[in-house]
Amino acid sequence: MSYDIYFLNRRDGQPWGEVLEAMEDAAEDSEPIPAHLLEAWDRIVPQARTLLGEVEITEYEQESRDLSHSRTGIDLSVCGDEVSITVPYWHAGDGAAVVLGQVSALAAIVERETGLTAYDPQTERPLRETPPEGSIGLMSRITEDLRSRYGS
Repeated sequence: MSYDIYFLNRRDGQPWGEVLEAMEDAAEDSEPIPAHLLEAWDRIVPQARTLLGEVEITEYEQESRDLSHSRTGIDLSVCGDEVSITVPYWHAGDGAAVVLGQVSALAAIVERETGLTAYDPQTERPLRETPPEGSIGLMSRITEDLRSRYGS
């Protein structure tokens, strides 16, 4: 289970549900990463390293790119024309605040470099419109619930 952020291309006034549905439909087709996203990836990686420190990069030909930060579990993926950030429910309280702050900073880099909008499906709104305390509280509650059910 993870806290997910999707990067979407939304027309003015288009309902978010419609944009998510289009993303899910497109995910069924395996396509190469578009050139503009590969170019953006090359700009994002050094900025992500500055933000997070040591990261692992995995590249699968022209189909996908993945950036992983092992200490936090933050993962940035590009698969075809789908871009997302995930972070596992490992963090609660102050730890969740720090990690979600890093996720927000990484999302801002991705938005700037791709022109896409970071969308938080947990709160059903764009990430920049999501109050940090709401995301932190949600991550903390789910993390604590999972720990109580399954242990540390």
